[in-house]
Amino acid sequence: MFTGIIEDIGLVKELKHEKGNLHITIKSSISNELKIDQSISHNGVCLTVVNCDNKSHTVTAINETLSKTNLKYLKIGDLINLERCLKLGSRIDGHIVQGHVDKTAICTNISDKNGSWEFTFQYNRSSNFETTIPKGSVTLNGISLTVVKSISNEFSTHIIPYTYENTNMKMLKIGDKVNIEFDIIGKYLAEFNNQNVK
Repeated sequence: MFTGIIEDIGLVKELKHEKGNLHITIKSSISNELKIDQSISHNGVCLTVVNCDNKSHTVTAINETLSKTNLKYLKIGDLINLERCLKLGSRIDGHIVQGHVDKTAICTNISDKNGSWEFTFQYNRSSNFETTIPKGSVTLNGISLTVVKSISNEFSTHIIPYTYENTNMKMLKIGDKVNIEFDIIGKYLAEFNNQNVK
């Protein structure tokens, strides 16, 4: 369980393919505090630490994870958003995030709003729970964000300077893909309504 508040931006140091898996080694300022078997959000994807030292840690993404996320596009030198799991008793500053990415969305527009940035995204909607609503929550690359505009399979969100500078949003370009996790409450409500209709 996460909150969508990014702790650090890690640097991808090594990528190793093994059968259908991808081993990702990341250098970060929190790597020295991690331990093997710990769950960490990487661009919004909950992954298990399989190796770590004072400067870096390694996680493994299986084929199922790669097929649904932007981790398959990683290159050495890329920046990746990191968040450790929520501690019981801590404040939830973002919203409830599972680290279970639903799919990727493509960035279609970036507008400078003179003090903030508006990012617009599109995605292929394949079920009722894959939806956003204005003022609702959405997670992009592990970042808890508020939806500004929402229509069908498109939505936009505003990024404040702090978030822009302290996440990999500053590297995002039109055409790039981000990991999207739809709001868990909305997903459960949609599934509940779907079951009742049946």
